Amino acid sequence: MAKRVGLVGVTGYTGMELTRILLDHPGLQLTQVTSRKEAGQPLRKIYPFLQGTELGDLQITAPDSSYLAENCDLVFLAVPHGTAMEMAAELREKGARVVDLSADFRLRDREVYESWYGVTHTREALLPEAVYGLPELYAEKIAGASLVANPGCYPTSAILALYPALQAGLVSAEDLVIDSKSGTTGAGRKAAVGTLFCEVSDTFRAYNLTKHRHTPEIEQELGLAAGRDIRLSFNTHLLPINRGILTTAYAKLSPGAGPEEIRACYERFYAGKKWVRLLPAGTLPETRWVRGTNFCDIGLVTDPRTDRLIALSAIDNLCRGASGQAVANANLMLGLAEDAGLPRAALMP
Repeated sequence: MAKRVGLVGVTGYTGMELTRILLDHPGLQLTQVTSRKEAGQPLRKIYPFLQGTELGDLQITAPDSSYLAENCDLVFLAVPHGTAMEMAAELREKGARVVDLSADFRLRDREVYESWYGVTHTREALLPEAVYGLPELYAEKIAGASLVANPGCYPTSAILALYPALQAGLVSAEDLVIDSKSGTTGAGRKAAVGTLFCEVSDTFRAYNLTKHRHTPEIEQELGLAAGRDIRLSFNTHLLPINRGILTTAYAKLSPGAGPEEIRACYERFYAGKKWVRLLPAGTLPETRWVRGTNFCDIGLVTDPRTDRLIALSAIDNLCRGASGQAVANANLMLGLAEDAGLPRAALMP
């Protein structure tokens, strides 16, 4: 029997992507969708691609924690940071499992969260309960969790690119540089001048240099890999595409570390991991190869002239970087196969 799931915040891009994935999921049934603004409308009204489907007739309601907890085995929260923490707490108190797609439970240190996000964390007591939802690192903990903090899109690509080498000591934890580029959907669906078509088409620009809010999340997880606190340079850019993230990470090689040892390390680390593809030597990731899928493609280059590892990764920011990863986490939490219902074929032109 399919597990009943709810979605709070159905009208954003992550809500849209969750709806797309759950439409044909064999083990999860979307039974509740909420939006304060669109309450009372059938889902097909805001997403015409659902015309003629069972989900298209699902009525959007205003969010009600008690009703959601009573009628859902698990609830996805696709709402902004600051809003999610209270609803997550209410749902947990009423016995519902939660996958939170906001940043409210990703950072283990409340003070770090408050300094980067500029809001007071009112549910600090839940931070030890929350499991960081990166299945390659924490699948067993996710399976037993009641609250999962779904990772950010940029951190997913950056952490997966560097984690094996840092954990194995094949690169230095000093002077790490991560350069990431994202499609425009990463900015969300809310109208803003900076993401208008004419502002992003036929151009390419950097933004939030030295102060992107995903920085501490990357430092937290890569610090755990390295076994020490780290400080890195994380730089973000906006691509004139809808979907995708391409991350290029630079790390100084440890003495004696070469391309064969690096590749063997990544092959061991990601062996059996369903959603990471280590590309053949000489092949570098492209966003089009992962578009609409839950895959993270990784390419490795060692540069003997500068003595650096250059690790590249590509993900779809909406799927692997948000909604697809949320479904993978829900699958694990509800006793389903991690890859159940998740898209594997890229959305090619």
